[in-house]
Amino acid sequence: MVHSSLIVTAAFSWLHLVNAVNNGLARTPPMGWNNWNSLACDVSEDLLLSTSKKLIDLGLRDMGYDHVVLDDCWQDIRGEDGYVTPDKGKFPNGMRAISDQLHMKGFKFGMYSSAGEMTCARYAGSLDHESKDAENFASWGVDFLKYDNCYHMGRMGTPETSFNRFKAMSDALRATGRQIALSLCNWGEDYVHTWGMSIANAWRMSGDIYDSFARPDDLCGCDTNNPTDPFCIAPGTHCSVLFILNKVAPFVDRSIPGGWNDLDMLEVGQGGMTDEEYKAHFALWAALKSPLMLGNDLRVTSPSTLSIINNPAIIALSQDMHGRAAQRVARNLDVPKDEYGVGETHIWSGKLHNGDQVVILLNAANEDLDMSAPLSEIFVSEGPGGSAPQANQSWEVFDLWANRMSDAEARSILEAADDQTRAEIFGKLGWYNATDIPYEVGLEQGDKRLFGQKVGVVEAHSAWNVKVLRHSAKVYRFRRSGVKSEGHNEL
Repeated sequence: MVHSSLIVTAAFSWLHLVNAVNNGLARTPPMGWNNWNSLACDVSEDLLLSTSKKLIDLGLRDMGYDHVVLDDCWQDIRGEDGYVTPDKGKFPNGMRAISDQLHMKGFKFGMYSSAGEMTCARYAGSLDHESKDAENFASWGVDFLKYDNCYHMGRMGTPETSFNRFKAMSDALRATGRQIALSLCNWGEDYVHTWGMSIANAWRMSGDIYDSFARPDDLCGCDTNNPTDPFCIAPGTHCSVLFILNKVAPFVDRSIPGGWNDLDMLEVGQGGMTDEEYKAHFALWAALKSPLMLGNDLRVTSPSTLSIINNPAIIALSQDMHGRAAQRVARNLDVPKDEYGVGETHIWSGKLHNGDQVVILLNAANEDLDMSAPLSEIFVSEGPGGSAPQANQSWEVFDLWANRMSDAEARSILEAADDQTRAEIFGKLGWYNATDIPYEVGLEQGDKRLFGQKVGVVEAHSAWNVKVLRHSAKVYRFRRSGVKSEGHNEL
C-alpha cells in the first residue's frame, strides 16, 4: 500500500512550475454584494439596479462595497453557436446595459458561472466552453467572475486535475484582454489553498456557509472537531462560521495581496444569528482577509445590520495594505459546550501595515468567560516563548467596536426621505467615506475613525484580560505606547 502522504507529495510536485497570478487586481480583498444568500434564483435587472441604489443610499459604496455580483440563474440556453444568452424575461436590456449603468455609478459588475457542464442551479455551465463564455463576459463589461464547482464531470480528485479545469477559464479571461478578477468557488477541494493564487484572485476554502454561528450540519460533510481532514466528503453546504474558522486556521497565511482565501459570503442580516455573533462573523472575515461580499437583501436592511457592515474601524482591517491575514495563536476546547457538543475559545492576532497589531478574542463557548491574551501569545509569530521583542514593550489597546453607529443613527439613514437628507445625516455624523479618503490614506494619516477608542494599556510581559460574552468576540487594535508606529501618525 502506498502511503497517502506520498500520493499528496507526488500530486504537488508540479506546483513549482506555476507563477502566482499578477493581474494587478484585488490588491486588497474585494468588497461588494452578491444576491445568492438571500435571494438565490430570484434575480433580475431591477434587482441589480435597485440594490446598487441602496448601496449608494446607505453609504455602503463609499465604505468600499463597490462590487455588484449577479449569481446563478441569469442564463437562458447555450445556442447552436456555442454562446449562452441571458434570460430576456429577467434581463430585457441585456447585460451590457446593466454593466454600463453600474459603471456610471462607480461600481464593478460581477457575474457567475461554473467549471462544470451545469451550474449549481442546473443552467449551462462553462466546462469546455471557457473561451466563448469569457468572450461574453468581456463584451458585457464584466469586472469579476465567481466561478463555481458543480457538475464537473468527475474532473477532480488531484490538485493538478482541478487546477487545469479552473485554469482554462483563467486563461480564457486573460485572452480577452479585459481585466476580470477571477474568484474560484471550488469549496476547498484538491488543496486549492496551495494553487489558487497561481490563477485566481480568490479561492473558496470550504463548503458553503449557512446562517449559523456554530451548529454542525451533516451537509457540511466534515467532523466539526477535525475540519482540516483532507479526505472530507460533500463539503458543499451548511458550514457554520465556527467550522469555517477552524477549517482555514492551518493555512490562513496563504492569502497575499492579489490572492485571498475566501471564507464565503457574509450572512450578516439574514436573521439566524445574534447581534454579537454577526459582529464576530464580520470582524473575523475582515481580519482574515476574506472578500467581504454582503449576502443580505439590502432592501430590507435593519439598523443593527447597517451598523455592523458600515464600521470603518473593522473594514480598515480588511483593507490594510500589509495584506496578511490574522492567524489563530491560541485555541481552548476545555470550555462549556452547547447542546451539539460544540464549544471553544480562540485568540487571533495579526500584524498591520503601520506596525499595529489586530487582536481578537473569540468566545464560542456556551457561557460568558473571562479570557486572557498574553503578549507572548499575541506576538508568537515574531518569536515563541515570549522571545518576540514586541512582548517587551507596552501597548495601548483600542476597541474597534466602541464607536459603532447607534441604532437611532442607522435608522435615520434608512428612513431618510431623499438624497439631500441622507447627505446631511452623513455630514453631521462625520462618517468615514473611503471614496474621498481611501483606507490606505486614512490609515497613513492616522484618521481616528479607523482606530476605534482607547480602552487601556497592556504593560510589557503581561496580558490583556477581559470578559467576553457567549458567542461573541472582542476586537482590538494594539498600538505601541509612546512610539510612532513605523513613522505613521499616532492618535
